[in-house]
Amino acid sequence: MGIRIAVGQFHELTDERLRFAAQIGATGLQMNNPTLPGDHRWADKDVKALADRVRSAGLTFEAIENVPTHFYHKAMLGLEGRDEQIEHYQATIRAVARAGIPVLGYHFMPNSVWTTDRAAETRGGAVARAFDMAVVEANATDLDTLRSFMPTTLGRASSMPLFGKDGPVISEDTMWANYAYFINAVLPVAEEEGLKLALHPDDPPAPMLGGVARLFWRPDGFKKAYDLAGRSDAWSLDLCLGCCSEMAGGKTNVTEMIEYFAPKGRISYIHFRDVKGTVPNFVECFIGDGNFDPAEVIVLLARHGFDGFLLDDHVPKMDGDSDWNHRGRCHAIGYMQGLVRMANYLGKL
Repeated sequence: MGIRIAVGQFHELTDERLRFAAQIGATGLQMNNPTLPGDHRWADKDVKALADRVRSAGLTFEAIENVPTHFYHKAMLGLEGRDEQIEHYQATIRAVARAGIPVLGYHFMPNSVWTTDRAAETRGGAVARAFDMAVVEANATDLDTLRSFMPTTLGRASSMPLFGKDGPVISEDTMWANYAYFINAVLPVAEEEGLKLALHPDDPPAPMLGGVARLFWRPDGFKKAYDLAGRSDAWSLDLCLGCCSEMAGGKTNVTEMIEYFAPKGRISYIHFRDVKGTVPNFVECFIGDGNFDPAEVIVLLARHGFDGFLLDDHVPKMDGDSDWNHRGRCHAIGYMQGLVRMANYLGKL
């Protein structure tokens, strides 16, 4: 199908979102954790109704990214009840696949994405997300403040694992065992249904936050996960370029991830965003202002055989913008469209 542009990162499918996608010239869309009935899983009929609505608008439903974290947090943490959650997750995989949606994205961060500043400034005074490990460390014994750095209700919940500076930890070995148990249980169902599971990097890419080890904070973690999955055709990446750029080393991680996984056909789709700085301290920014050269990356993707879709992700909030940052998204999507058009013109795609 070739590289294409989708609109995404929203929970509610509205007529406005469908019209926005059509008006801006996207060919498809992705939804992030869509609001659907079900406390433990999604039913076939509900996912199908969502997909039918997208197709009736003349758009391709490219992927769903993320189910509610409470659908599988016990699986991520190896807690009692994980087998029941995995069974529900298997049912959700079937529902997504049978609705004709080819990709289901997921993460393996039980205590969520962390943000220490949601009102940092980037170009022209636009508002952007930032992370500073020094702020985390300064509040290492204040669990209430640490919980405020997480965006999700479950991430902030007192029942979720979060330990102070001198508290216990959930080790890397334990988290790897939990990941292997989960992925080996759900991949066969994805294979059977012809669906790809797309893994998102850790954000921020730190080895541990709040006493819980992270696995996908450097390229080696993804390579290990790929091997653990038996290099299954159903295992793939939701490659967030912003998260890769946040890793120590910056743009070198973006290049390494593309060069290793794109030729293997293991990148389902890409969050095309960037940051200034790297862990321990970075600020999100407009495309073209960050650590990597967007034109270089689009050519690299094409050269290595990527044929998935590019997606707007976190974008700066411009003056007068909406809650969903329509203005910031228009900039990001238009920038990506220009990159793809120019690469086509130059014969790079």
